[in-house]
Amino acid sequence: MNILEFSLLVWVGSFTAGLIGALTGLGGGVIIVPLLTSVFCVDIRYAVGASLVSVIATSLGAASTYIKQGYTNLKLGMFLEVATTVGAVIGALIATRISVQSLTIVLAIILLYSAYLSQRPKREEPENESQDICANYLQLNSVYPTADGLIPYQVHAVPGGFIVMFIAGIVSGLLGIGSGAFKVLAMDNVMRIPFKVSTTTSNFMIGVTAAASAGVYLTRGYIDPGLSMPVMLGVLPGAFLGAKILVGANTQVLRIIFSFVLVAMALKMVYNSFIGV
Repeated sequence: MNILEFSLLVWVGSFTAGLIGALTGLGGGVIIVPLLTSVFCVDIRYAVGASLVSVIATSLGAASTYIKQGYTNLKLGMFLEVATTVGAVIGALIATRISVQSLTIVLAIILLYSAYLSQRPKREEPENESQDICANYLQLNSVYPTADGLIPYQVHAVPGGFIVMFIAGIVSGLLGIGSGAFKVLAMDNVMRIPFKVSTTTSNFMIGVTAAASAGVYLTRGYIDPGLSMPVMLGVLPGAFLGAKILVGANTQVLRIIFSFVLVAMALKMVYNSFIGV
């Protein structure tokens, strides 16, 4: 396989990752890292570096569309970015000091958890039965558009969501996957906001989180322009397309397929780590 063929195949895989990542809110990196390591046999640290660059592109591609449509909660996203950014720097520093096999096992666990999370029923309607003191003080409550007009929602359990976001930042810096699974978990399950709001706000946040840890990988020499460029150029149009489809899409079938792909990638990575290449 020559360089042109390799770059073209990486572009196709990255486009698909960006599309699915924008649709599910889990981020394209959750596919890109295992794709590069399992299919193209790229060292996981270089795969993480390329993924972080692509995650920034994913955020830029999807977030602008979501903000214009009124789904993203900007105040909530900027508040939670404090936790994810600090966690991302810590995760990136840890990643450069542990073994490749350990990184692979951690990523496989995250993939399996993401597959499980993608199959859980999602909350489409807001829960407004109680008010959170922190959310009221920080003015995090907002509205989101529906076919019936703007619907208000309230943010719950702000401290708990902040802690989960800190963990999400560590995972992002450690594995370069954007940690969309944990971000959606924090906003959808802990803070109990509507799924499309949590998905779109997650896409808004992952770029800042990835940028914080990408600097560490860059200084360590783990960002290869020859690998990062086709990944970024593939993810960006895929994220734009996914953002436009999400607004009126029913993604249940996609989630089922997505979860099977994640499980298969996780098992292959574990096999390669202990027995294979």
